[in-house]
Amino acid sequence: MLFDPFISPNPLASSIKVGDIKPDYMFISHGHQDHIADAVSIASQSGCTCIGIWEITQWLQAQGIENVHPMNIGGSREFDFGTVKMVNAIHSSSFPDGSFAGQPAGFVIHNTEDCFYYAGDTALHQDMQLIPRRYKLKCAFLPMGNNFTMDILDAIDAARMTGTHTVIGMHYDTFGYITINHEEAHRAFQSAGINLHLLKIGETLTL
Repeated sequence: MLFDPFISPNPLASSIKVGDIKPDYMFISHGHQDHIADAVSIASQSGCTCIGIWEITQWLQAQGIENVHPMNIGGSREFDFGTVKMVNAIHSSSFPDGSFAGQPAGFVIHNTEDCFYYAGDTALHQDMQLIPRRYKLKCAFLPMGNNFTMDILDAIDAARMTGTHTVIGMHYDTFGYITINHEEAHRAFQSAGINLHLLKIGETLTL
């Protein structure tokens, strides 16, 4: 699974070769350039199934990508790996040319063994507290760079609301606007009793 591919324009990811990435599935949370920059090229070379809100999949098809699966907020769908639930995100969403890209979204992905929440770009919002009513999360991928999304304290609240004790941070350090202090982040999460992972580019994590 690949989420929101922003690789070739990202100076922090200069060691990653886009041509080597061949996922089975690609999830796109919204249409901003730093989430779809490499979506068309990766989808073309891999033939992966691209999952996103209706407007995202229509845009991909206009770029020549046929293997898409459209969804919308609140919907769920079973795939060969498990079930995807598209959930709310509070953000904006437009394509690089400024056209409307539908509503931003997050994903809860689960099967009989694992369950995780990929929040996408979002503010803290009360819909997050609905997730643990149905799902027991193993971990959550949460933005915490501030300015455009939640900050560190909001991400801690999001972890509490979703009932997870393990968080993989995202949407930080890529631009000057969203640089964070890693030590302060780790201290804040440790004080809250939540495990925080801030992965380096190319680093792997086994949970």
